Formats: sequence, C-alpha cells, structure tokens
Amino acid sequence: GFVISSALLVRSSARWLRIGLLIWFVFVQSEYVSERDKRRQFISGFTGSAGLALITTKEALLWTDGRYFLQATNQLSDRWRLMRMGEDPPVEVWIADNLSAEAVIGIDSWCISVDSAQRYEQAFLKNNQTLFQLSSDLVDEVWKDRPPNDATPVIVHPVEFAGRSVAQKMKELREKLQHEKASGIIITALDEVAWLYNVRGNDVHYSPVVHSYAIVTLHGAFFYVDKRKVTTEVKNYMSESGIDIREYDMVQLDVSLLASGQLKGSAVNGSLHMEKDINVAEQSKIWIDSNSCCLALYSKLRPDQALMLQSPITLPKAVKNPMELTGLRKAHIRDGAAVVQYLAWLDNQMQENYGASGYFSEANGSQKKEHLEIKLTEVSVSDKLEAFRAEKEHFKGLSFPTISSVGPNAAIIHYSPEANTCAELDADKIYLCDSGAQYLDGTTDITRTVHFGKPSEHQKSCYTAVLKGHIALDAAVFPNGTTGHALDILARTPLWKSGLDYRHGTGHGIGSYLNVHEGPHLISFRPSARNVPLQASMTVTDEPGYYEDGNFGIRLENVLIVKEADTKFNFGEKGYLSFEHITWAPYQTKLINTALLTPAEIEWVNLYHSDCQKILESYLNVQEKEWLRKATEPITASS
Repeated sequence: GFVISSALLVRSSARWLRIGLLIWFVFVQSEYVSERDKRRQFISGFTGSAGLALITTKEALLWTDGRYFLQATNQLSDRWRLMRMGEDPPVEVWIADNLSAEAVIGIDSWCISVDSAQRYEQAFLKNNQTLFQLSSDLVDEVWKDRPPNDATPVIVHPVEFAGRSVAQKMKELREKLQHEKASGIIITALDEVAWLYNVRGNDVHYSPVVHSYAIVTLHGAFFYVDKRKVTTEVKNYMSESGIDIREYDMVQLDVSLLASGQLKGSAVNGSLHMEKDINVAEQSKIWIDSNSCCLALYSKLRPDQALMLQSPITLPKAVKNPMELTGLRKAHIRDGAAVVQYLAWLDNQMQENYGASGYFSEANGSQKKEHLEIKLTEVSVSDKLEAFRAEKEHFKGLSFPTISSVGPNAAIIHYSPEANTCAELDADKIYLCDSGAQYLDGTTDITRTVHFGKPSEHQKSCYTAVLKGHIALDAAVFPNGTTGHALDILARTPLWKSGLDYRHGTGHGIGSYLNVHEGPHLISFRPSARNVPLQASMTVTDEPGYYEDGNFGIRLENVLIVKEADTKFNFGEKGYLSFEHITWAPYQTKLINTALLTPAEIEWVNLYHSDCQKILESYLNVQEKEWLRKATEPITASS
C-alpha cells in the first residue's frame, strides 16, 4: 500500500481544487466486491472483508475488527497504522480529536451509507470539521490498471428454488409502503434487489448478485443495471413482471424524479404510468434503509422526505419460506458429503505422504517422505475440497474464500491463504478448514478443525470447550422475542470457565443462494445483536472458537434453522423456539476430552454422528462409507 502524503487533489465544478487538509476515507459497503471495486485493498494491501482506510496529509490508518487483527498486522506496511475496533477510538472520534479545526474530510458518496455519514457529521461538529462529497473516487484516479467492468449476464432465479414469485413479493412490499404512507422505496443492497426480483448474477465473487439498484413505487418498479447484462429472456421476464429496465447510471436522475413525483415507467401491459399526483407525492415519504442506502442517492431527497427505517425486504428475506428451507437442507446434505469425501481423502494423503498417524490414531511421530509425489499445501488441499463440491448437483461456486489454515495460521480468524506464500500441511499441527458453497437451492458454511498427529492435552481441552459451547447453543430452547445477544453467552460459557474467549460473533444468517453472511439477526456480543429477535424459519450459524496467536486456532460451525419448540408448558403464552442443525460432517473424536463432557453432551455427539452416517452414506463410495463409519463411532466417558 502507499500514502498520498501531499495535499490531495479533488475535482470539483470541472476544475481541480486544492484543499489545504483533506482526509480521505476508503469505504467498502459490501463484504465481497468485484475486483475493480477493491479500492481499500489496492491502496493499503489489506485483503480482509471488513475495514476502513483513512489517509491524511501526514499518515495512513486502517480500522478493522478482531477477526482481522493478525491478518492486518501481517499485511500492512510500516507506513500504515492499525486501529483495532473495540480497543482504539472509532474513526470519527479519532478525526474529531486528532485533526485540526475546520479540516475537510473527503468521501466517495456512493460508498458510504447515510447512517455512517450522519454519524461522522455529528462527531465533526466538535471542531467545525466538514464531510466533503468528492465528485470522483480518488483511488480510481491513481489506480491505472484497474480491472475492467465485465458484463456478466443477469440470470432469472426459478421460482422452484425461490419459493415465491416476484408478484407475491411486490404485493407485500407495496402493502408495507401504503402502511407507512410512503410513495416509493429505493433499494441499494445488492442481495435485496436479487431477492425481490428473483434474479442472480456473477458480478461479485462468492455472492451471486448483480450490480444494480431498484426503485419500487405504488404503481411501478424499476431495475437499474448495465443493459449489456440483460438477455432476451431477462428482458421478457422483467416485462412480464411489470419491471422497467433502466441503465445503471440513470438511478441518481430517477431518484430526483421520484422525489418530485415525476418518475415515469411502463405498467405490466405496456401502458404508460406516472406517479402523477405531485402534491400527494411531495407529501409522501420515500423509504430508504439508512444503514445501506448510499449518501449519493439520499442527497437527492429533501431531508424531511426520507422515511429512514430498516428495509422492509430484510426480514422477509431472512425468514425463509418452506421451499427455501427444503432447498437449504438438501444443499447441506450434498455439501456435507463433499466435506466427508475431502476429510477421508486428506486423511489418506497425510498418512501416505507425511507419515501421519492419521485422523483416528494418536500414535507419536510422523515421517514425511523425502520425495513427495504430492505436496499438500493450504491452497492445494482447499482446491481439492472445491473439486469434491463441484461434482455435486446445483453447484455454482464457493460462498467465500476457503479458510484453509495450518498451525499458527489457524489463529488468524479470517485467514486467506495465497498459493505462493501459504503453508504446507503438517502432521504435528492443527488444521482448521472453514468453507462453503453456493448451490442453486442454498448457501452453505461449515467449519471443522482436525489434527492428523498427536494433539496436546491443552489442544484437546480447548477443542472440547469449543464443542461444549457449540452444543449448548444448538440445544438451546428460548422464548419468542429472544435476541442473539442473549444467546451468545451460551457458546462462550465453557471457554470463560477456563479464562478463554474469542473475538468474533457466534452466529450469522445464511442466504438462500445469496450472501453467506445475511442479516438482520445475528448471535453476538455486539450491541447490534439486540436489535432483531430470532424468528422461526430464520437460519443462523453456530460457530464458537478459540485462537492462540502464533500457535493454533479452533472453530466448529454448523448452520441451524430456527424452529418452534415443543415445550411442556408455554409460560406467558409467548411460544418457544429451538434449533434444527442442517450441517452434516463428523467432529474429530480424538480431539475430544470426553472426561470434560456431561452425559447429555456425549449423547448429543453420538446422536449427531449416528444421523450423520445415515444421511450421508448414500453419497459415498465404499472406502468413504467405511471412513465415515469409523469417524462416527460412539464415544463414552471413559474413551
């Protein structure tokens, strides 16, 4: 990465304006972005999915959360200063406290949410500092070999997988607009546009979304996309659904027209419609989700015109319909079979090429072959896992970069191995693999931690503590209205008893052939986990962990479906909820110190393993079935 250390140049009113002190933010609004949008990575060298870069005339700083402290430390040059979220002051507080009065802070208004912009502006009042909307992104000015904008086609997502038609979704959305006395809504979150219109794409690695915007009014609907991506099939589909296709860069103009009640479009039968009662339209609200809507579009509305509420799409997308739930269950079975095939293959390779005692044995010592036929690296083995997945029905790609990590790399929570620098597998070190895939009928995310040699007693006790927390959350029963903030402690308590913990949340929602990390709910210690109660038919992960810097990392992860619980009583007539796990792959029993498990926990492991074998065996060959049979043998307190 590098720092622009002199006064930065900003294009303004068709001329260059030199600002005495410009502080420049580099934002990323999406977790995964296309190659041409990786501006923060280009300017800093940091590749994590969460972070914010701040460049002043004197220094460069990068904020990221606890998942990425080690990774950022390794990736940032000495010209950058790492700011640890939760430990160091937030970026707006740092600016207000450390920069001069009347400093000008430059941002790309297309890459910052309304919430963030307003929070910064409030903090900057302290020293009369100003948030300045740049007319172009300064990273683009210096990024001379920026990747091109590829025109990958929009794809219609069949209702057999989506579960609900566009007409059904639009009807409910318009009912919500009427209830809030809103004349329209601006939708900027890519997964919300994809979900609402039942379309998918390949514009972003790992997330099957399309670079697009949507506007929906009481009488019309608009889809803003690069028209090079629109096939005849998509054009006809949109027309039949009553959706007008507009060029991607027309959205800002159309928001201005929407604000004045002059947005025109074509109805289902091709007749012209218009939000024509301008007096009513001007009095009506325009719904935006201030957490996702960019400042550039919000700026086209009058401040009193914006109805700033959580998107009405967020919750219906998170609460899966029956067809989506069926698809997710099926996808996770096929995915689990691929993971078992991978673990059985890897076990064999580690024994044959590295002299490892293997997945099942704890014998001391390993003897690596002098001349390896196959060198196993973090990247080469993760490629093999992808190959197993690619053989499965409906496979479309990975859902995030596989975290294939050996020994100390496993302590880097969101480690991303690179082919030229990654570690070789080691029979004497823990191996953590966090991976997932996109299938037409669902998105998956699974983590298993294994050891192909002799684990230490400390590693066993840590693994067992993580497993106990994993089981405690899986087995939880709780009343309707309970948030993930209240449940987070269940996964941490076994670790806390030994003075241990982890710096990430415990669970996130999963999309239905959409984003692998989906809100609005989550299970976490973070205050935002208090905002949305868990509901039946939501999905959420269960992934506690433990990490020792420079040594090893442990994480176990299943995907859960929230379901109604069959309780003996119903205190307060609230109704109670529980979880159904849909991820299937064994836990390595040699890493479990069974003396630390309760009888109920032992019973849970044995029942899970029994189900795992029954569910997956039809997808496996004879050798893989035998491996799974051995991997799922019952454990006892004395084993």
